[in-house]
Amino acid sequence: MTHTALIGAGAMGGAIGARIASTGTTLHVFDLDPAKIASLTALGATAAPSAAQAATGARAVILSLNAPQIVRAAVFGPNGVAAGAARGTLIIDMSSIDPEATRALSAEAKSHGLRWVDSPLSGGIPKAATGELTLMQGGAPEDVAEAQEILKNLASNQTHMGPAGAGQTTKLINQVLCGLTFLAVAEATALAEAAGVDVTRIPQALAGGRADSAILQEYLPRFAARDYRRTGRIDNMVKDLDGAAALARAAMIPMPLTAACAEVHRMLTAAGLGGEDQAALMEFFKGPRKDIFQ
Repeated sequence: MTHTALIGAGAMGGAIGARIASTGTTLHVFDLDPAKIASLTALGATAAPSAAQAATGARAVILSLNAPQIVRAAVFGPNGVAAGAARGTLIIDMSSIDPEATRALSAEAKSHGLRWVDSPLSGGIPKAATGELTLMQGGAPEDVAEAQEILKNLASNQTHMGPAGAGQTTKLINQVLCGLTFLAVAEATALAEAAGVDVTRIPQALAGGRADSAILQEYLPRFAARDYRRTGRIDNMVKDLDGAAALARAAMIPMPLTAACAEVHRMLTAAGLGGEDQAALMEFFKGPRKDIFQ
């Protein structure tokens, strides 16, 4: 077993693959879109004609996909990972999918003689590029320890949260906090603009205080500049917040702020902005500007 396989080379998968390739790891990649594979082969990765071929001889298979049904098809469908991977191969799912689906996938993998670790991420494309992702992981302790060694060049913080699905549950909690903070910072940006405050000075003014956050420091300048370059997707946040809401309903936990946040993201998605970055939340605050204190 001489290489790592990557299944899914979209925006996030491509960033993961680029980082892996840059660290000298032999990488075999498969995606349904040849152009996405080409961007990684240009960095030294090897293209595979199927997920099964990518997984053949792999020490580990990393998944970066958008939905549980896609993950299942990529692993257990025709020419999927299970058709090529040797017994005992470690599958590391870095997708963001729901915990219940993850537990079912982990059990199915076991029936094929495969091991499964869910390892969703936080930090997005910028942190993948520098190897500073935050990973929250679920699975057997020995499998998670092996996954952490494989992913050490991708992440600066890896935490084993419990059995299969625990990583995905933690990711939903992460997304509640991120979604609410993105929206709060966008709303505060709109207010600052309307009130005539120098928005560019707010990150410095609030640094180190209780309102400070990584999202405030990174995104408030982008909100103010209407910098909509894509490092994530609004419709993915809808998916994650809906997943958190489903978990909350099952536990009978009220989440009114999360529900409101999800609806703002859903409105923007319905308006055709689902594929845009979180920075496009500023489109929700469009309208006549009034410098009320001028």
